[in-house]
This record gives sequence, structure tokens and C-alpha cells, in this order.
Amino acid sequence: MINMVIQNKIKAILDASIGPLPTDFLFDDKYIEETQKNISNRKGVGDIRLVKDLKTKLDNTQKTDSDYEVTRNKFFEELRKIPNKTHPDVFQYGSEPKMVKYVGSKKVFDFKHLEFHEISKRLHLVRTEQLGNVCGNRSYFLMGDMAEFEQALINYFVERLLKNGFQFVSVPDILQRDVIESCGMNTRGERNQVYTLDSKIHGPDLCLSGTSEMALAGYLTNKLFSEEELPLKLAAVSRCYRAETSTVAEERGIFRVHEFTKVEMFMVSTPEKSDAALEDIRVLQEQNFESLELHFQVLDMPAHELGAQAYRKYDIEAWMPGRELYGEISSCSNCTDYQAQRLGIRYKTKNGDINFVHTLNGTACAIPVY
Repeated sequence: MINMVIQNKIKAILDASIGPLPTDFLFDDKYIEETQKNISNRKGVGDIRLVKDLKTKLDNTQKTDSDYEVTRNKFFEELRKIPNKTHPDVFQYGSEPKMVKYVGSKKVFDFKHLEFHEISKRLHLVRTEQLGNVCGNRSYFLMGDMAEFEQALINYFVERLLKNGFQFVSVPDILQRDVIESCGMNTRGERNQVYTLDSKIHGPDLCLSGTSEMALAGYLTNKLFSEEELPLKLAAVSRCYRAETSTVAEERGIFRVHEFTKVEMFMVSTPEKSDAALEDIRVLQEQNFESLELHFQVLDMPAHELGAQAYRKYDIEAWMPGRELYGEISSCSNCTDYQAQRLGIRYKTKNGDINFVHTLNGTACAIPVY
């Protein structure tokens, strides 16, 4: 039912001539160079001049013309490639992340420690091998104590989020393509991580969700908040589906897998308070992981590491003694109004003005990450 609601809301947005997208900023000539520089400093995906040309052509084409629909679809396709703005501090980092802090210290062992996958295999807690006839590569089974540990971690983090004012929401894992793309993920072409359902069997444009952030954002499509309702703090537990293709030896085992369980944080904020909201999420993440006595580092990520939707992103990498390296276990991002403009999520100020909200997200706990 929720997918049909989201689908109808997205259709209403796209049926508008342009839709609630950042057209004023993107199509103002004085910002063209700035936007193109931002694209180059990110992942290099997107062409603002092509988008502007398509916008001009669309404005000069009658809806009754035969090529109107083709131009409109191409316009939206190219427009979705344009990334969010980037926090000015981030541009100073170059290609390397900025170290924010270390938390805790590395544990010292008086023996040679084994890797997690070796320990779990010996104890018959995790199975990742010989699964081709069941679920394929980069899949796994958790058994016995490890399966119970997964549930314990989920419950532990959900409880901590509820105590910090988050509202718990149960979300669907199958979403409309438009919702996922409006949240900033590419679903088309060969180089993407999104699983798409066969349209001939399951209906058009359905995908498996990569994170509950997408369902939470989609659920708020066309929502108008009062300023007093913000910030809104939501939490969800879901399965996450991603077409991971890494063959790096350090990412063997269950560190990068096709599906996993994740406890997600999602916040809706006024623009003036979103920078502070991101810091609040990061601090909460640090406190949660510190409570588990983990040693980790916090990184402010450079521009080329940001997804299309992110204005700023922090990564948390835990020390993994078996591999003798830091591995990512969490991240949090401020998406400013990137998702809100594409999904029509607004708020009314105390003065009666209507503006777009800012959306933020963070991983409370991703299982597995070992």
C-alpha cells in the first residue's frame, strides 16, 4: 500500500512542468561555472550546460508536440545526475579525508590474532562458502550465537535511538525507481548498485531498497510540516540490498555483501539547523560505538567520496585487528534540500513562508560489518 502512495505522489510531482527541483540555482547563468566546478570535484557525473539546454528546449516545446515527452524525460534524466552542493570546508581537503578524531585505543594482544572469518568458521557461526546453489557469491548465513548476536545488536541500537527521541518506523524494501533516484542513487546502466525487478513480471520501475533512508524519505513525499514539528527524528530497521562487486582481499568474508540488516537514522530539519543536526547524529554514533568499547576513527570525507545527495559526510572506521586496518562501519550525511526538492518535502515557517526542509541520515548499526 505504501508503495502505491509513494508512486502517486511522485507522479504528481513529475506531472508538473518542472517539479519542485532546484531550477533557480541550477539555471541562473551566474552559477553555471560554480555548478560545473562542483561536478568536476565530485564524481564528474553530470553536465549542467546540457541540462540548461534541455530546459530551454522544454520551455519552448508545446505539450502537444510529438517530441515533448522525449525531451521532458531526457531533461529529468540529466537533471538527476547533477550532485548537491558541497560544504565549502570540504573543498579544502583535496583528495584525502580530514581526520576529525580517534576514539578509544587499539587493543594489544600477546598472541597472533585471527581474522573474524577464520574464527567464525572454526566456531561454525558464519557460512560464506559454497553458497552458489543457494544464494550466490557475497552472501552468508549467520548461525547459533552469531544469529542471536545480530538480533541483540539491532535491539540495543534501536533502544538507544528511542531514548534519544527517534520515532520507530517499519518500512518496505521494494520501492519505486523514482523514489530511489530522488534520494540520489543511480538505478540505470551497468555501474550501479541497485537491484531492479523484472518489469515484465513485477510491474514497471520497482527496485530493492539499498537503505531504509529511501523509504523514509519517500514516505514524506509532498509533506508540509510546521516549523514547530521540526526536527523530526525517525529510525528504521530494514534489509539493504546492494550489488557489491569488490574483489579486494581485505573485503572478503561478510564485510561487503549483497544484503544486510541496518538500523537507520533519518532526520528532517530546518535549513538553519541542519549543520548542527549532522553534528548531533555524529556524536550519537560515536557514543553508541564507544559504548561497545570499539576503537575507531572519524573522517570528514572529501568531495569525490560524496554521493550525489550529500553536502557533507562523515565516515566512522573501526580498527579491525585481524586485518590490521580500519574498516568503515558507519557514516552520516547532510543532504540539505537535495532530496526535499525532488520529493516535495516542505515546512511552513512561523512567519507563514514555505521552504524546503533539509534531510539527514546516519547509520546507527550495519550488520554485518566484520
